[in-house]
Amino acid sequence: MNTLADRIDRLTTAIGRAVAWLALVVVLLQFALVVARYLFGLGSIWLSEAVIYGHATLFMLAAAWTLKAGGHVRVDIFYAEASPRTKATVDLVGALLLLLPFALTLVWLSLPYAARSWAILERSQESSGLPVVFALKTLIPLFALLMALQGVAQAIRALNLLIPPPLAGEGGRRSRPGGGT
Repeated sequence: MNTLADRIDRLTTAIGRAVAWLALVVVLLQFALVVARYLFGLGSIWLSEAVIYGHATLFMLAAAWTLKAGGHVRVDIFYAEASPRTKATVDLVGALLLLLPFALTLVWLSLPYAARSWAILERSQESSGLPVVFALKTLIPLFALLMALQGVAQAIRALNLLIPPPLAGEGGRRSRPGGGT
């Protein structure tokens, strides 16, 4: 099971690191928009939408990586000082009762939404906007799927801490502190 969790972690890390570069792209595009608007009196709906799409892609696809890194906001009045077992219990319960049901419901509800957009190759309502609204809407089920996968990895890691696997060569029996088995 650790192998599966490691693979999920590698996937979300690779995706997160790749889309992290969009932060630089978004900043440069926004800077170009501001310069064009205030120095030259020019505006671009296409460029404005590109900033929005880049921002959405960054946040939607890097969310699972952020979860893996522990970067999501949490109220950790008790969690911060808790023992590793207590943290594992909170992580397991949170993943199984909150994260996974939410993510799977979001996948279930957003797939038809994205599919309808793909069926008509939905474009921007603005005449000079980006013609790829369908790609933007696809980010919703992708976000939910990546979060669900990372939730599975989080649950596996919590279970491994709570129920450690038997040590090799002991026939599945673990020795207890103090010499007993």
